[in-house]
Amino acid sequence: MKNFLEYALLLILRLFILALPFRGVQLFGRAFGSFIFHVIPIRKELVLSNLRHAFPEKSEQEIRSTALKNFQNIFETFFETFWIQRMTEKHLRSIVRIPELKTIDEILKRGKGLVMLSGHISNWEMMALVVGLMSDHPLQIIVKKQHNPSVDRLMNRLRTKFNNTVVDMDHAPREILKRLREHGVIAMLADQSGPEEGLFIDYFGRPTSTHVGPAVFALRTQAPVLMTYGVRNTDGTFDVSFEEVDTSDLTGTDDEKIRTITERHVNLLEKFVRRYPDQWLWMHKRWKHTDKYLQRKAEEFVS
Repeated sequence: MKNFLEYALLLILRLFILALPFRGVQLFGRAFGSFIFHVIPIRKELVLSNLRHAFPEKSEQEIRSTALKNFQNIFETFFETFWIQRMTEKHLRSIVRIPELKTIDEILKRGKGLVMLSGHISNWEMMALVVGLMSDHPLQIIVKKQHNPSVDRLMNRLRTKFNNTVVDMDHAPREILKRLREHGVIAMLADQSGPEEGLFIDYFGRPTSTHVGPAVFALRTQAPVLMTYGVRNTDGTFDVSFEEVDTSDLTGTDDEKIRTITERHVNLLEKFVRRYPDQWLWMHKRWKHTDKYLQRKAEEFVS
């Protein structure tokens, strides 16, 4: 019953969103984000805490200003994603610019496939949609299954509106290796919290559990790794850019190489988020295992 009610409310909201023009959706999302920040502060303290840890040099006023813009971006993204159903190729090309689009062609000519990474930046769902469409290289997107099956099906229909495909994270390894060996493109978000016993990489000055999957697949297939960034502009448009992760000088054991690749893509993401701090998902519990990790390290040092 809970899943049914949740989905029914989502459908009602979706009908309202689809009745608006795209720019109206963005403005409504921004206003709704401001309302949530000031009136119903969902995870507001978590966002503020994460920002204070990440930017200790910033004043409290600057932190709160960034947090407000962050809430606005989150809800703009949420409502824009519903509107994907109405999007056409012409509309996408009118609001998204990808000046380095040929980078994907040039990398794929190496014949190793491509591991495309990004984070919860700007509207990450729409960026995946448009990169797959405009590059003419469909993305195989690795997704985490939603707890509500109806919502999961809806999201995957939106993600595959054009030529992309999706693979559930639970069944991903075999499909990823197959796609890379066929010289295709796999895409995943690389900024979600890893397991409690995972590989810890410094992110904004704190050891952070990080998934090693992207590095493992890149090392196993020799596929290049490309960071993909989307930026939301104030006029409602977006810019997409790319930055390749250097894997040309890897040395040591496979575990050491995996750590190096992971450190490099995490460092590139941090560098980008520092430039656009209001557009990353600070609401995510990215450092949820950090305290236990530091406690374990302290205990190991004492013993």
